[in-house]
Amino acid sequence: MRKTWMTLGMWLALGACALAQQPAADTVQQRTNLVYNGSFEEYRTCPRKVDASGVLTIVEGWYQPTKGSADYFNTCGTKECGVPKNKMGEQTAHSGDGYCGIYCSKTEYREYLQTKLKRRLEAGDSIWVTFYVSLSEESSGAIATLGGLFTQEQISDTSHSLLLAQETVRLTANVSQVIAKPYIPQIENPATSPLTDTRGWQCVTGVFVAKGGERYVTIGNFAPIERSGYTEPNDLTKLLPGAYYYIDDIHIECLNCRTANDEDINIDSSYLSESQPSFAVGSTFVMKDIFFEFDKSTLLQQSYFELLKLRMLLEKHPKMRLEIRGHTDNRGSASYNQRLSENRAKEVADYLIKKGIDEKRIKHHGYGKSLPIDDNDTEEGRANNRRVEFKILAL
Repeated sequence: MRKTWMTLGMWLALGACALAQQPAADTVQQRTNLVYNGSFEEYRTCPRKVDASGVLTIVEGWYQPTKGSADYFNTCGTKECGVPKNKMGEQTAHSGDGYCGIYCSKTEYREYLQTKLKRRLEAGDSIWVTFYVSLSEESSGAIATLGGLFTQEQISDTSHSLLLAQETVRLTANVSQVIAKPYIPQIENPATSPLTDTRGWQCVTGVFVAKGGERYVTIGNFAPIERSGYTEPNDLTKLLPGAYYYIDDIHIECLNCRTANDEDINIDSSYLSESQPSFAVGSTFVMKDIFFEFDKSTLLQQSYFELLKLRMLLEKHPKMRLEIRGHTDNRGSASYNQRLSENRAKEVADYLIKKGIDEKRIKHHGYGKSLPIDDNDTEEGRANNRRVEFKILAL
């Protein structure tokens, strides 16, 4: 059965670019997608600035895994971030109103997009990947090897450079060495086919068989420039350093899995089930994957899935009322921590209200450093104390 599916999967992958010629790629978009917001149509605020040192915080479900600053463009954006015209060039969206953009520089500088899949892949899953790219005409050159890397754990780096895997090699029984080497993406456009189209969109597609446990996908260029198929077409203005690509309509599908709707997708949430012993009025749950910018109350998009779980819980129980509770560690003054915890709790509450949850159902309060749940003398303990919780007020 899997051999039959693989043959079909390969045929579909080869045909995906042909499907892209249809307006808005409707045939692809109607299929079950294992990523949320693959066409970047859902956003928190309209984009205002292309910032070389910025953080991608407004596209629902997507974020940057390195310091390389991915960008967002939308028809509602400012002159810098508009569609079709923007600071990086001019291009209509492949579908809808928005798309993202990343640098694939001819130096070591790189930008990437990352998201969490709706569920972990299982060993033997035949995964079909399709996304669309368009080269900015303001680029200095073009590359070929854009691809998709699937990993079990979230990968990240504090640099602006090529993402590298850190592999520990044991030299002797007592001696080991950490070696950095490029990741090998499961899906990658061939190095012999540079992505040079500035007027339309080109399709990057392929099929691979999951090893099992993959939960994250990262989109970008994982090859050193000498293996990236770099070229410099004559029709480019060469205003931007390297190759800059617009990215749109990322679609990831399991070809040999049963059809599943979004509500059937496992999002690893224990508190979505009222069968939990503590699921009752007065119960308090720590939201484990809520992230903010350092020393700020700005939510990072790594928080998307945890916020989605809470939205689903509230939609499932329309009479439920919650208090969102913010906490900090003990570093800093009491007044500073109080204010920070209040602002972070309010940020989560405001997010839920903007997503359609009645504001009468959501309260928020900051507790500063007054209610630690762990030892503030260790970094791990302080990390546990920096948290957002919700408390069930009514069911």
